[in-house]
Amino acid sequence: MHRIGFGYDIHRLEAGRPLILGGTEIPHGAGLRGHSDGDALIHAVMDALLGALGESDIGAHFPDTDPRYEGARSTGLLATVVGLVRRRGGEIVNVDAVVVAEEPKIGPYAAAMKAALAPVLGLPEGALGIKAKTNEGLGPVGEKRAIACYAVALLKLPD
Repeated sequence: MHRIGFGYDIHRLEAGRPLILGGTEIPHGAGLRGHSDGDALIHAVMDALLGALGESDIGAHFPDTDPRYEGARSTGLLATVVGLVRRRGGEIVNVDAVVVAEEPKIGPYAAAMKAALAPVLGLPEGALGIKAKTNEGLGPVGEKRAIACYAVALLKLPD
């Protein structure tokens, strides 16, 4: 049986924080505000994986009220979700994601993000898509106050 999951996340940009997306630190004057490292790309991917499993969102699995997750690297949280997929007998077939940001330009970092995430997901880099888009100046993303991410995941699960 194959199941598709969809994930979305958005975080405000905050001066003085490192910008981490897709497990990759990107030089920029502001980073994503969050209880963990704020990696909205990984958060969207985790929600896509959890959705394909029929699970609730990452907030239920890693609540921002739990001090264990304060400042946590999202790559570690992703590894936990991938472990859940595997314990259920699942295999990740592919993941496709979009990062929506006015700045910084994300395209130059997509290969590094794929290199960081593919091993955690247990995928060849060719089964992981990461694309960059702008919001054409519209809304909080377009006003450079936030970065949003979307992801879909295809899982192969036992019948």
